[in-house]
Amino acid sequence: MSEGNLRPGWTFLTNHAHVLICVASEPEVRVRDVADRVGVTERCVQRMLADLEQAGYISRVHQGRRNHYEVHADVPLRHPLERHVKVDSLLRAVLGTTTTDAASSTDQARPESPLPDR
Repeated sequence: MSEGNLRPGWTFLTNHAHVLICVASEPEVRVRDVADRVGVTERCVQRMLADLEQAGYISRVHQGRRNHYEVHADVPLRHPLERHVKVDSLLRAVLGTTTTDAASSTDQARPESPLPDR
């Protein structure tokens, strides 16, 4: 099927996954920047971050006026079809690196965002 025949408006990954990918690749990313990359409002990102934190996928630490996000890579995905897969496997597939590698690379140079700016 050619790309012109695809129905716009859906992706394989959810917006929650996109938010998780953003914070995994850039642990000190601003909510505004995540919203721009994912294509949703800042309020939606705040709700998704709260969902991810409540489910144990991330934790956040306030550092001054910013948040620092830590991804818990050993947590399994939620859906019954994917429970055998851990977050780390998803992030490796999308980012090409582990969450630890992605976080440490931000100390040296900012990696290119996995999601395009909109």
